[in-house]
Amino acid sequence: MSIQREHGASPVRAPIPAAPATEGNLSSSSEPVSAIRSFLNSRGSGRIADTSFATLMLVCACTIFVIVLFIFWILIRNSHLSLVAFGWKFFTREAWDPVSGDFGALPFIYGTLATSLLALAMAVPLALGVAIFLTELCPRPLRAPISFLSELLAAIPSVVYGLWAVFVLVPLMRDRLGPFLVKTLGWTGFFEGPNFGVGLLTASMILAIMILPIISSLTRDIMTAVPNSQREAVLALGATRWEMIRIGILRNSRIGIVGAVMLGLGRALGETMAVTMVIGNHPVVSKSLFAPGYTLASVVANEFSEATGDLYYSALIEIGLALFLVTIVVNAIARLMVWAVTRGAPTRTS
Repeated sequence: MSIQREHGASPVRAPIPAAPATEGNLSSSSEPVSAIRSFLNSRGSGRIADTSFATLMLVCACTIFVIVLFIFWILIRNSHLSLVAFGWKFFTREAWDPVSGDFGALPFIYGTLATSLLALAMAVPLALGVAIFLTELCPRPLRAPISFLSELLAAIPSVVYGLWAVFVLVPLMRDRLGPFLVKTLGWTGFFEGPNFGVGLLTASMILAIMILPIISSLTRDIMTAVPNSQREAVLALGATRWEMIRIGILRNSRIGIVGAVMLGLGRALGETMAVTMVIGNHPVVSKSLFAPGYTLASVVANEFSEATGDLYYSALIEIGLALFLVTIVVNAIARLMVWAVTRGAPTRTS
């Protein structure tokens, strides 16, 4: 202060900070607007774009429901003649005579259920073993290759499975496996009559191979979703490795495993080409697994192009309607079971 008074200078003041730039200041200021601000101003509000995008995505999602309802309506309309002529008895009658116009779907329902359930009986234990090995017992270097190979089976076209069954599985069933089953289990009555290699049992075996990767992959994902704390808690109580898998993993995953099995059942119910090539395609209800049969999907694929009368055509459409409803219900229940187990589960990276 003394120095300022001696020289008569005014006191030095601190510089006042400039007010922050606002949109109003920029518009009224003579300074040039930045390129980024100019670009953002030129775009305008993004509310219209966001609303349009959300609406478009909603329309895409609703399209799925529209397609399903449209398919259901078409099946109902085209099968109206058969529904009126036979009613619910259509599903309990064995007759299938296109010449006289007498139709019944019981042989096809029997063939579908027999092949699908036998396929599950063969595929579920093997798929469960593969999933347990890959999740809990497999060495880390082998886990990725084996998982890739097991999932690769699901990508093979069904016609390739059918060709393999015709050239490999049918001769094996006719010459070796069939005589062995007759010798050891012939007393059960399920292995009687002539064995030509094609029939319910052969179709069940090829179906089991086709649904194996589906059940195995889903079961592995469900078992992976079980928290590690469950494993550690069971092991801390002195349980063995097998007891840990049985109590800590399989018990907590049982609902999801049932869902995976039902998804495999849905695939088996709707399989057409591979089954058609090895089942024999004969509408008959037989106790013997060597006997030829028919399924709901294979009869539609084989005879739809040969349908000559309106009633014949309508009966095939009604079979397709029954298969459509059964597949939708089975897959919906399976998805709900899998979701009930895996929701909120942490991802396991090990």
